[in-house]
Amino acid sequence: MLRFKASTLIILLSVVLASCGNNQNKQTDESKANPAEAAPVATEVLVKEKNILFFGTSLTAGYGLEQGEAYPELLQKKLDSLKLPYKAINGGLSGETSAAGKNRIDWLLKQPIAVFVLELGANDGLRGVAVNETTANLQAIIDKVKKKYPQAKMILTGMEVPPNMGAKYASDFRNMFKELAAKNEMVFLPFLLEGVAGIPKLNQNDGIHPTSEGQKILAENVWTKLKGVL
Repeated sequence: MLRFKASTLIILLSVVLASCGNNQNKQTDESKANPAEAAPVATEVLVKEKNILFFGTSLTAGYGLEQGEAYPELLQKKLDSLKLPYKAINGGLSGETSAAGKNRIDWLLKQPIAVFVLELGANDGLRGVAVNETTANLQAIIDKVKKKYPQAKMILTGMEVPPNMGAKYASDFRNMFKELAAKNEMVFLPFLLEGVAGIPKLNQNDGIHPTSEGQKILAENVWTKLKGVL
């Protein structure tokens, strides 16, 4: 009787194992016939981040402020909130003149640039540098960017000088930015400090550099032009 049960059990196990083997072979065959079902393929496409270089003076660098309070960093927060694939690079340097910027730009152009925002000339104006000299330096910077990244979108921010620099100098200085933008087909922001310049509560004690609240306005000023090229 025990022998019968043992032999019967062996037969039953053989049938079960054979069945499992057949099912496994069937699943394997189906997987080969339908590879998409066997190994799901990720459909999400990663979008490569593109760089926006803000190249300028202490106004861009955020002189006297905490890290993250300058307008390029504020614009990065806006870009992130809108889920736009751009990285803001703050290339501002306190005391930068157009001549110094012409020499420094090559180093910053080692990284790919999709958008170039040029904010230079303010320190030239305060020092009374000849307008034609500043013009030549800014054009040299623009030419370098165009040569290295011909597809890059470009924005130029304008600046004003104090009245004590003289009416003619102030007028020539103001027109320089407009003419450069038109010549090089750049998006033009006439005055970076619009809504901030001359307002004590929006400027630090030196009356020149914006406070953190003033930088927020600068960010909005730049955004009015930047959003159109992204």
